[in-house]
Amino acid sequence: MFGSHLKKGTKTDADGLVGNKCSQNLWVYTADCMPIFFADKRTRNVATLHCGRKGLEKKIIKNLVKIFDTFGTSRDDLLVAIGPAISKENYLVDKMTLKEFYRKAENKNITVKLTKTKKDLCFSDSNHFRERNLNQLDLKRSAYRQLLNENIPYTNIDISNLCTYKFNTEFYSWRRNKTILRQWNLICS
Repeated sequence: MFGSHLKKGTKTDADGLVGNKCSQNLWVYTADCMPIFFADKRTRNVATLHCGRKGLEKKIIKNLVKIFDTFGTSRDDLLVAIGPAISKENYLVDKMTLKEFYRKAENKNITVKLTKTKKDLCFSDSNHFRERNLNQLDLKRSAYRQLLNENIPYTNIDISNLCTYKFNTEFYSWRRNKTILRQWNLICS
């Protein structure tokens, strides 16, 4: 869902905001999900997304690019930045979730091969480890693929290598410690 027709100083619950006015700030808060920023360098239209596994499955990036199409934005003018988010090393999901994700987000049916080289661990609600067969899910890589599928030049895409889970003094992480605190991210036109 995208916020639209907002009045100055109002708040809304949405996974994306689009601004088509000069000197406008768009804010989004995230924990482990990706803040994704879009800017048309010609018109100065901007947008921001709160994008995680479910957003990628629902093709939120494709939907946002369609909105830029209505503004007449050329793919060569569209700049994209993916901010700090959980890394694949720290985003572990079960086999069914991974298969469903690739089926929906990347339109692929895959066979997940589990390796027996080491046991994967995850946190339970009580912060004790439990052993499970878990697989790494790379949200940033999937977002990058979706951007390329929308014909955004790879040279116009920047991806942060910072992990919200790993850097516990710099970022809040729901998966790390179940906090309700978040990072604020913004883009200015």
